[in-house]
Amino acid sequence: MSAPHQRSSIAFPEPQGHLPVTSTISDIDRLADLVGIEPFFHDIWGNRHTVSRETKAALMGALGLAVEGEAEVAASRRRVEETPWRRLLPPVQVSGADESLVVPLTLAEADNETGLAWSVIEEGGATHQGEARPADLPIAADSVLDGRLRHRRLLTLPVRLPLGYHRLIVTQGEQTAELSLIVAPDRCLLPQDVVPGGRSWGLGVQLYGVRSTGNWGMGDFSDLADLAERAAGWGAGTVGLNPLHALFPADPNHYSPYSPSHRVFLDIFYIDVIAVPDLAECPEARDLIGSSNFQRALAEVRASEKVDYPAVAALKRPVLERLFASFQSGHLEPTTAEPPVVSARAAAFRAFQAEGGETLARFALFEALHEHFYGSDPFRWSWQSWPAAYRDPESPEVAAFAAAYADRVTFFQYLQWLADDQLGEAAARARAAGLTFGFYRDLAVAIQPGGAAAWAAQTVMAPTARVGAPPDQFNLHGQDWGLAPMSPVGLVEAAYRPFIAVLRANMRHAGVLRIDHVMALQHLYWIPPQGGMGAYVSYPFADLVRLVALESHRNRCVVIGEDLGTVPEGFRPAMQRAGILSCRVFYFERSHDGAFLPPEAYPEGALVTATTHDLATLKGFWQGVDLRWRTELGLYPSDGMRDGEVTAREHDRWRLLHALERAGLLPESLHPRHGLPRFDEDLVVAIYRYLARTPSRLLMVQLEDILSEAEQPNLPGTVDQHPNWRRRTALSLEQWSRGEMPARLAAAIKAFGR
Repeated sequence: MSAPHQRSSIAFPEPQGHLPVTSTISDIDRLADLVGIEPFFHDIWGNRHTVSRETKAALMGALGLAVEGEAEVAASRRRVEETPWRRLLPPVQVSGADESLVVPLTLAEADNETGLAWSVIEEGGATHQGEARPADLPIAADSVLDGRLRHRRLLTLPVRLPLGYHRLIVTQGEQTAELSLIVAPDRCLLPQDVVPGGRSWGLGVQLYGVRSTGNWGMGDFSDLADLAERAAGWGAGTVGLNPLHALFPADPNHYSPYSPSHRVFLDIFYIDVIAVPDLAECPEARDLIGSSNFQRALAEVRASEKVDYPAVAALKRPVLERLFASFQSGHLEPTTAEPPVVSARAAAFRAFQAEGGETLARFALFEALHEHFYGSDPFRWSWQSWPAAYRDPESPEVAAFAAAYADRVTFFQYLQWLADDQLGEAAARARAAGLTFGFYRDLAVAIQPGGAAAWAAQTVMAPTARVGAPPDQFNLHGQDWGLAPMSPVGLVEAAYRPFIAVLRANMRHAGVLRIDHVMALQHLYWIPPQGGMGAYVSYPFADLVRLVALESHRNRCVVIGEDLGTVPEGFRPAMQRAGILSCRVFYFERSHDGAFLPPEAYPEGALVTATTHDLATLKGFWQGVDLRWRTELGLYPSDGMRDGEVTAREHDRWRLLHALERAGLLPESLHPRHGLPRFDEDLVVAIYRYLARTPSRLLMVQLEDILSEAEQPNLPGTVDQHPNWRRRTALSLEQWSRGEMPARLAAAIKAFGR
């Protein structure tokens, strides 16, 4: 995997804490196996690393298990082993569309002759009912618990259910249990299911970095609509975006799109304030915008070379405050008319609140709490630093806060409504203009542990563990991404609802979804709270893939998996069977001798691109800009490694020219008669022609390459040393879209049937 986020390198010392010597290896290993902690892993070079007992214990602690001594380890092991035997039904079952519905029931032997009744309630409301005698059901396994024999019996439901989310209720005597019964397809929607031939191309954009004459210092949803219409005019099928996830409005200095507070909701600073309908009804907001001080500050952020997030927030936030006050008084407060008159905008907002339900309400409550505590004390940024009573979303103190600050909670719901409405309007304009796939959204791999999602669903998250990666060729010390993973145990107990919500939210207003670090569907590298060597933790792979497929069909959304880096054996074939497109980057597609693969060697079921947001632009690659950054920032472990990469880049430039020449695509201007040629736009066009020849379904053209920019959006291994996620385009949207390069590239791509 490329290192796509604001991440820092880590070394691998042994953890400081040590497992007590009285703990038995068998109990530790058995418990680790039960909760999915893999006993060893291979790094990208094939070296095997055995996971230590200390690491296993630390990660089990992050999962909420007591492992301080032999007795605690044994008790935790028994609890984990016995839990499935103490419940009549498991929390959830995901079945294929063509599979028989066979459900496990766990019953005491003494209940074999006691009949049971079952009901299946389909998502659409239809109900199926039946009865069964346990003694007649086949036994799959048995166990002795509390001195009593228990059987796991298999109940075959004589029904065929449609794709979707259904409920099974089983009653035996005084005991009743419910199972979430999910029926899913075997594969995702494919590009050929959307457009004839299934081949297209798109424009990859960092939305925050789009410069335009109308935005307030960062790209917004109106810019997105404008850009999408222009891209459709060039023949593109999609516009690819950085993650649009909710960040931290109270702290605009936290701006990495890959370190979100919540992946279900949107970053409110993408709202185009001028396009909010409430502005027409709010003279206070219009007066503020028109004031000389405001206009002076607006001119400064528009002229800024990089995105100044705090300055953008300082402009947008007070205007949005006034717009909400106007909306609240003009639309939400009760009228004196009989019957009360409800405006269309009020009805739309109430419908949005109802659709968002408890998830939206709890998210908005977190936003209000974060604003309250962080605003009064900068050391209380994360919810773990709040007063203890407020760390629990269910506490009476949190309920009292919600009542006392109800308007504030509604304000944050209002902001989400505006953002969702503007993104939806941009998507509608894109489709109307002919953007066949619509938007291509990006789903970050995990969340910020101090954010809204971790606070709201603490049993589903593991906020003390951190997500990262073992050493690879880009980060020889490994990576700590500072993000909190979902707990595989918590996901199952929640019947996968948080995972489904994240998929559904990010497929909204989109036709393509990219899943960052898609290997996380199978396993994810966890780092213990105290640091040190990590381990891979397994996830219910088959279930998660089927859920992705189900939501893909429901939302008419093609799925791409970012499968770069350390990919488990057999993983890519499994993704192919599931209809999840692979991600192939030109820089990495090489033969054993380092030569660039010919176009025909690329797989059909893939997205292909020259580069990504974490890699050098084509100009930066040619000129070695990324290597100079790494040298200046001391990111190389040794001078020898630096020199090796510089030499390798020199060879790669020659390899690139040879690849283009073999394909008959090397322009006359780039023939190396007197050494390597200087970079020019002909090289960009030639490389994208090369990629357009591949059989891969989607080709993404990065905006930075259209503009021949040398700097990349993010430099892995850095946080503040490099202006990650802050670069703006040198030219405005209005300027570069009228230039020759977009049409020239579009024509070159179209010539190869895209």
